[in-house]
Amino acid sequence: MTKDEVKKLRMDSPESLQFLNNATKFYNLMMMYRCAIREIQTKLEVLDDEFSVENNRNPISFIKTRIKKPNSIYNKLQKMGHDFTTENIQTYLNDVAGVRIVCAFIDDIYMISDLITQQDDIKVIEIKDYIKNPKSNGYRSYHMIVEIPVFFAKGKTPMRVELQIRTNGMDFWATLEHQLRYKKGIEEMPGYDEISEELLHSARAIIEADNEMQRIKDKIGMFHEI
Repeated sequence: MTKDEVKKLRMDSPESLQFLNNATKFYNLMMMYRCAIREIQTKLEVLDDEFSVENNRNPISFIKTRIKKPNSIYNKLQKMGHDFTTENIQTYLNDVAGVRIVCAFIDDIYMISDLITQQDDIKVIEIKDYIKNPKSNGYRSYHMIVEIPVFFAKGKTPMRVELQIRTNGMDFWATLEHQLRYKKGIEEMPGYDEISEELLHSARAIIEADNEMQRIKDKIGMFHEI
């Protein structure tokens, strides 16, 4: 239900008024997260443009953004034992707003991370390096939780955003693995362990390709600026 649809409801009970108030607060909070994403995306695009001018290449292949869906937010809070309120969303969830940064090479990931960290208005809350320490299923990516001030009419509000920084190969694997593994009932199907092992093998093959491309880039970099 959209915000406009909620407003068209007849408000003849305290419960309806409470529902409308909570819905309005929720929609406002989602707007704030969208604004935080725009702030982060603008910073990344500026850094990418600057690097392109100075080095004649773009370290960022593309950027994807997303806001967590209401049912996902609700389910995550329930699993954590918290009620579905805007206060709890802001307090306990760090990944409502997400930005995925896909890079060309592995060293681009760490360069982008360093440049983000150096921004004086960005506060780094948490870092998880799944490239150096991949998950057991083969997943690799560099995760950051950052806090950025967003300026609104009534003042600035610090908002948290999850950043996932990875190579094209890592993104390719993670996207397909998610589509394959999260089919309903797949864990009960015959041969599931074999499928998991095949996915892990493919993840290793992709990181080998990433490492090889990095080595080639480093060789070229000995003679030419990259």
